[in-house]
Amino acid sequence: MATTEILLLSDVEFLGKAGDVVKVKSGYARNYLLPKDLAAPVSTHALRRLDKLRKEREELSRIQLAEAKDKAAKLAKASVTIREKTVDGTRLYGAVHAADILKAVAEIGKVTLDKTQIILPEPLKELGTFDVEVKLHPQVTCTVKVWVVEG
Repeated sequence: MATTEILLLSDVEFLGKAGDVVKVKSGYARNYLLPKDLAAPVSTHALRRLDKLRKEREELSRIQLAEAKDKAAKLAKASVTIREKTVDGTRLYGAVHAADILKAVAEIGKVTLDKTQIILPEPLKELGTFDVEVKLHPQVTCTVKVWVVEG
């Protein structure tokens, strides 16, 4: 089988990171990597293009990091209360999920979040106070205090 050397423009799982020069089978490069703009043939033009893409990504990453830090500062002292029915005064009739916490945070009007940003290993099934982790950015996490009360 013929192989070809290509320059990766994006991270490709099990192959390499952006900027790596790798050898792959010609068909894989021609049919998958090149049409999806994940790679380019090794040339000075491709190196310049990669450098431009890298600078754009760094700038975007800086902006996203600054926005995440701003959201974390707003959420630092945030506390939300969720009212749920109980079975015996302590255990909840249902459970509090990430979507419920997301809705409660939206109601207090601090910031807008995505359900995937709320790190909740398992639903909350009893009354009490819980510290729920919110991952705003790979480098920024904060904690929101969630009060689950009978109501």
